Amino acid sequence: MTWSIVARDPSTGHLGIAVASRFFAVGALVPHIRGGIGAVATQAFVSPLYGVDGLSLLAAGRAPEEIIAELTARDAGRDQRQLHLIDAKGRNAAFTGPACIDWAGHLIDENVSVAGNMLAGPAVITKTLAAYNKAMDKPLAERLLLAMQAGENAGGDKRGRQSAALVIHRDQDYPWLSLRADDHPDPLAELVRLHAVAGERYLHVAETMATRQNPNGVTDRREIDEKIAGLETTRIAEGRPSSSFATPLKT
Repeated sequence: MTWSIVARDPSTGHLGIAVASRFFAVGALVPHIRGGIGAVATQAFVSPLYGVDGLSLLAAGRAPEEIIAELTARDAGRDQRQLHLIDAKGRNAAFTGPACIDWAGHLIDENVSVAGNMLAGPAVITKTLAAYNKAMDKPLAERLLLAMQAGENAGGDKRGRQSAALVIHRDQDYPWLSLRADDHPDPLAELVRLHAVAGERYLHVAETMATRQNPNGVTDRREIDEKIAGLETTRIAEGRPSSSFATPLKT
């Protein structure tokens, strides 16, 4: 009841998933990512265990094709499942069960895959993939959002729209960006809005957070305050609207 795109940015190694559906809170169950390990999208008659166990198997060094074979072999409901995944090296694989509701299918390309079920038609995933590949000059988040909108323009989920999500991990276990529109008349447009809001403050703060390589993170707020203030000055000069939450980091 969903379509999604799973991607690895070849220039950075960052991993991302975007998903949309006529289903409540699709972002709660479909996307599963671990930075530096891989990304899994599990959908159709969704089994969250495909995501949880798939990441564990990726962490153990198993190849995506092997993981799909193992997960589906032990699941009597596999004919109604769909999943696709990618590892930190860019190896990917996908599975669409024969009992998934039409239209259902998947496409695999270098460092990216698209899969969907209960769609308006195959153009949804072909347009999603084409838009992603055409936008390789843009940041990963923008690329994923543009790709999903192209799929929506091609018909999307044939039942309509309700929820969408965008998740990106860099090289950490926690997400660098995680956005969800759980119940919205135009969830992809809401993700675009939320991404713009994140760019006003949140993503700059995210750059200061602790990592495995730097467990102290950055605790001097002056630099980030100056950056946010500079962006706000530019926004005002250009006459662009601002989110009500785009306030300076200091209080």
